[in-house]
Amino acid sequence: MKPNVTFAFLIILGFLITGCKQDVKIVDVKNVKIDLLNDEFPEAKAEVIAFMEELAATIKVNDVDKLISMHAYGPKFTGFSQGKKRASSIENEKSERAMFENPGELLQFNYDDLKIAVYGDVANVTFHSDFQFKFGDDLAVVNNQVTLLLVKTNGKWKFVHEHHSPLNKDKKE
Repeated sequence: MKPNVTFAFLIILGFLITGCKQDVKIVDVKNVKIDLLNDEFPEAKAEVIAFMEELAATIKVNDVDKLISMHAYGPKFTGFSQGKKRASSIENEKSERAMFENPGELLQFNYDDLKIAVYGDVANVTFHSDFQFKFGDDLAVVNNQVTLLLVKTNGKWKFVHEHHSPLNKDKKE
């Protein structure tokens, strides 16, 4: 190409490029504030309810391995039961296996006064247990105050803390 033609071509190309107007959209992005203390997180709450239903079904069929898999056992796991000192994940698993591998006949497994509070990927579940097991001729009634702390990890809710303590016989005290 001749230098004059090249120069003219570059000038015309420059005008075309600078003359093209692009539409620029300005998007107003607002920060959404999450109130962990007051927001209800209904989808997560429904997941926790389903988790609790799965827990009940798991215990009713004595599937101890599945019950154990519902826990996030590790160094952060803790458990309190019946006024004893804090249990580690190893101690808790041993206790759960002993209790549920051969629980006898399950007569009743109800949660009274169930409350689920979700804080994002953490949920606090509280209830009064109303469980009855029959061992031969012996009836074991378990009426406890129970707190279960759950954390959602890898898309699944898992126990990271359990607390069981006796419930007064007069549940109003």
